[in-house]
Amino acid sequence: MDTEAPPRDHRALALACATVGGSTAGFVAAILFTVHHGWSWLHFGLFTGMYLVTSLGVEGGLHRFFSHRSFSAGPVLTFLWGIAGSMAAQGPILFWVSVHRKHHAFADRDGDPHSPRPRGEGRLAVLRGLWHGHVGWLFTVRREGWAKFVPDLLRNRHVHTVDRYYAGWIALGLALPAGVGWAATGRPVDALGGLLWGGFARMFVLDHVTWTVNSLGHTRGRRPYDTRDSSQNLAVLAPVSVGGSWHNNHHSQPSLAHNRHRFWQLDITGGVISLLDRAGLVSDVRYPARTSAAREAR
Repeated sequence: MDTEAPPRDHRALALACATVGGSTAGFVAAILFTVHHGWSWLHFGLFTGMYLVTSLGVEGGLHRFFSHRSFSAGPVLTFLWGIAGSMAAQGPILFWVSVHRKHHAFADRDGDPHSPRPRGEGRLAVLRGLWHGHVGWLFTVRREGWAKFVPDLLRNRHVHTVDRYYAGWIALGLALPAGVGWAATGRPVDALGGLLWGGFARMFVLDHVTWTVNSLGHTRGRRPYDTRDSSQNLAVLAPVSVGGSWHNNHHSQPSLAHNRHRFWQLDITGGVISLLDRAGLVSDVRYPARTSAAREAR
């Protein structure tokens, strides 16, 4: 007997359309803006500065702090990590963390929200899997049952406060580069350039870097650790992912605050966490043990 398909989660679908469509349209607008008005170091600086803040907010805040509790922080830094991550517009804290924890619980198996495993049969199955793992999952993910993955965050009033004002933090992430662009020159055109490059284009690029770790990070790269999933290291993405693309390292020891397991592996987020630790601003940092247990994939 056929069973009726569960109703579509219209709120989640609307969020996905806004996330993907809004940043894509803004990125295209930024390109057209630059074609018309010319290159500007100011706009590039606003893009770079906002990208660094929000990428650290995603990788250091949403991922290592909120999802894996790889270090501890007081209320002020909890707010700052949460706001920086929320300005990336990849979803509210509770949604982001619940999806990520579910990913780890079912990595590359049934139940993984964004596994890039081949989907269906035929020649396009691999491509369909990559599309799903990269961005397609956003249009099919469902919100029921998410609370069981974030019981600790549900008890944290600071997290609730940041989560509640998610739309406001997105607006702040757009207003900041626009305001700085205006203040720097007093010209409306630079406010618009800041909005487009420091706001929408920055969101677009960071989204696709994050999603590439989800898709190619489970299909291409190196596997120094023999994990139960197909996670892999993507060295080429290490700078722009601020260390998040050492994905096999992360899946081998997900609670660590550092993804750098070799001296040459660039992990900007881990470096920032270490600096905060030395300054006494965070505590209980979980560092990798100095071990040679990793073995190169054959």
